Amino acid sequence: MRYYKLGPSNIEVSVVSLGTWVLGGDNWGKTDDRQSIATIETAIDSGINLIDTAPAYGRGHAEEIVGKAIQGKRDHVYIATKCGLKRKGRGFEFDLKPSEIRKELENSLLRMKIEHIDIYQCHWPDPKTPIESTLEEMLKMQAEGKINFIGVSNFDIPLLKRTVKAASIVSIQPQYSLLERTVEKDILPFCRKEGIGIMTYGSLGSGLLTGKYKKLPTFKKSDARSFFYQFYKSPCWERADALIAGIKKIAKERKKPVAQVAINWVAQQQGITTAIVGARTPEQAEMNALSGEWELNPEDLAKIDSFYQESFF
Repeated sequence: MRYYKLGPSNIEVSVVSLGTWVLGGDNWGKTDDRQSIATIETAIDSGINLIDTAPAYGRGHAEEIVGKAIQGKRDHVYIATKCGLKRKGRGFEFDLKPSEIRKELENSLLRMKIEHIDIYQCHWPDPKTPIESTLEEMLKMQAEGKINFIGVSNFDIPLLKRTVKAASIVSIQPQYSLLERTVEKDILPFCRKEGIGIMTYGSLGSGLLTGKYKKLPTFKKSDARSFFYQFYKSPCWERADALIAGIKKIAKERKKPVAQVAINWVAQQQGITTAIVGARTPEQAEMNALSGEWELNPEDLAKIDSFYQESFF
């Protein structure tokens, strides 16, 4: 496993990390808690030392599963969780008010049965709350020893510029994959310039970049693949299918799984610290982790870029 320093922090995190949205059990189909715990344990045993979670994943259920899985392993893993996104009926609401994120922090600590959170992140922007007020409270949490570092997720450039003026942040978490490259325009250059760590989510395009789908699948309305990710709709589906055909050629040449090729493409982009990848089973967690044992060569990367240009332009 390769490990990289996260932004201006003093910690090194695995180039592949574990995302736990699927383990919440509400937006990705049913899950088995025992299997979920085994998945996290396998990820840690495979060299992954960063677990990313959030209260919004299963109304706190993912955090509870993480807490159970890391008992006896806390010293071997960094925990990143979030605040400011709450479930409301079937949807979500944004709330980064200081009083609310304080409550969320305490609840997250209780659910995971830990004394501090390594990276505490604003999950989504809250237009009704000045980011300066949110960060002031997070700095207090940091001074109290309840969080070690501050991060953000899904912030645009104007908000990110306000953020770095108000507090020192170690990371940003944007959606980034071979199917979603919007952040290459401004977010990635800004973070590289400022030395901010980049933790990508959706690194496998919600599973599409595993190459497992032979035809266009359908999902329930509550499934994240139907409302959050747009890859399972035309014309993106057809373009992605053409791109994946090219990636499969490289995977065959390298004798590696398609998913590992897609993960390494993300992880090897300039400025990326870690690719957050979800897993439902121990086998998936181990396979994802093995991406950190090898790298694509320059010829591979050039071919992938060519496949992308042919498929999306």
